[in-house]
Amino acid sequence: MQIKCLKVGPLETNCYFLISKKEIAIIDPGAEPFKIIKEIRSMEAKPKFIINTHYHPDHTLANKDIKKEFNFVKILIHGKERGFLDFKADVFLKENDEIKIGNEVLRVIHTPGHSQGSICLLGQGFILTGDTLFKEGYGRTDFEGGSQIELEESLKRLSKIIKPKMMIYPGHDEIFKFDNSVNFF
Repeated sequence: MQIKCLKVGPLETNCYFLISKKEIAIIDPGAEPFKIIKEIRSMEAKPKFIINTHYHPDHTLANKDIKKEFNFVKILIHGKERGFLDFKADVFLKENDEIKIGNEVLRVIHTPGHSQGSICLLGQGFILTGDTLFKEGYGRTDFEGGSQIELEESLKRLSKIIKPKMMIYPGHDEIFKFDNSVNFF
């Protein structure tokens, strides 16, 4: 599995490309669709999924343009985000769903708090955390569907799932390796 990061938009959202066996999953294409499409075209692999960790526009804004360019790609997002979408999702995810990209399997972990349908994607030795967890904190809870109490519960769950030396791929800021200096609260 190869993971590439492309920062997009004014909020510098981390758009990730997970590549395995000539298949690509695009995680959180939040802006600059032509930049993302150009990056996809430079890879010798076929886009299979767009996976959104939550509904906020800085993580979904380029969905429509990428889907238009690659009409066979499927858009995936948690079912609790259904009422907030301005695009058509192909698959609504739930806890413990598995998403296969080439040889890699991602497990969906529902982590409400930043939004009702926030998810993390757990792979072998890594996790994509969207806006649930950053190196120096976590996402806001004051948007519609957000809850500080639920976010704290989600972070407690993640603290039991994330192991030392696991790579953390957040929705913003820097990618980091988990160690004991990371504080979940």
